[in-house]
Amino acid sequence: MIIPSTGWKNGWIQTRKSDVNDTPEITAPMLLYAYASGVFPMAESAESDEILWIDPEKRGIIPLDQLHISGSLKKLLVSNRYSVGVDTCFDDVLSACADRKETWINPQIFDLYLELHQLGYAHSVEVFENEHLVGGLYGVAIEGAFFGESMFSSQPSASKVALVALVARLRRGGYFLLDTQFLTPHLETMGGVEITKAAYQAQLEIAMQTEASFDQLQFSDTASIWQLITQIS
Repeated sequence: MIIPSTGWKNGWIQTRKSDVNDTPEITAPMLLYAYASGVFPMAESAESDEILWIDPEKRGIIPLDQLHISGSLKKLLVSNRYSVGVDTCFDDVLSACADRKETWINPQIFDLYLELHQLGYAHSVEVFENEHLVGGLYGVAIEGAFFGESMFSSQPSASKVALVALVARLRRGGYFLLDTQFLTPHLETMGGVEITKAAYQAQLEIAMQTEASFDQLQFSDTASIWQLITQIS
């Protein structure tokens, strides 16, 4: 797919707020161009028909060389209590992330991410315990940037394990930027930081000129992922 280089400034997408009733239907190429421009979509709720285009003044990222792994998380990784998969059940991860009292994933956004996954841009990292899905995350990969969208966990620290696995994969694949959109206390404990819009745009520009591959890591056991991430730290 070719990401469109026109349309954003022509009004296909507004940088802050757009009502789907007032603008043309949002397409996968438009969504990719939005990410590459530093803007991401949200809905006010699962029932909302309105799409908000978010361009925050402060942006959350995790510097890929500054991931923090606590002693208890290291112990969990080494124990191999969980196993990790990638893109084995994207639909289930997306559904689990949307299945909460307050969610920004409405049906239109849900379908758009399914399409991006089918096109090879959206990816999931899954965490299993005894072959049952207990945690995971998903996001969008474009060039050297991974735009993290959402994560969930039904067992202790399962989403943290997914994040460690993601960072290991991004490091191995040559990525430059891991965008978390906002900085939460959960992400801050893992090394997340908040930067200005200008600083984010500077990093994004470099990332969009960086070649990377999401398919460079094959490990599924968390002990091997721990060993790898310490080797490439």
